[in-house]
Amino acid sequence: MSIEVGSKLQGKVTGITNFGAFVELPGNITGLVHISEVADNYVKDINEHLKVGDEVQVKVINVEKDGKIGLSIKKASETYREPQQRSNQQRPKKQRDDFRPKENFEQKMARFLKDSEDRLASLKRNTESKRGGRGARRG
Repeated sequence: MSIEVGSKLQGKVTGITNFGAFVELPGNITGLVHISEVADNYVKDINEHLKVGDEVQVKVINVEKDGKIGLSIKKASETYREPQQRSNQQRPKKQRDDFRPKENFEQKMARFLKDSEDRLASLKRNTESKRGGRGARRG
């Protein structure tokens, strides 16, 4: 039996590792379901989702030249939807209020230095008064 990318098959989990699960497909062919392809949400421990001997439906997502077969359980489910790619035309247009004229390096550096000095002055004001530094009242 030839395994083709995109086909959905029934398989049996034969082994579990920390990075995925090995699934035996029809014809005694084994493929790997990577941990990121087990469920729609984040999977910390694959043992919470699969056990050796479980029957699972998988979708073939790649077949490499050396014979390795990549499988996905989440893409085999009926509820899975492919994420849509956004083209440049679909991006929302920037509002006029968001427009900032291009700054050259010197202008950016001057703005950075001013912001940095303001933050340092504020930080010094707040910390000196708390630890009794210069100019702080005592007693």
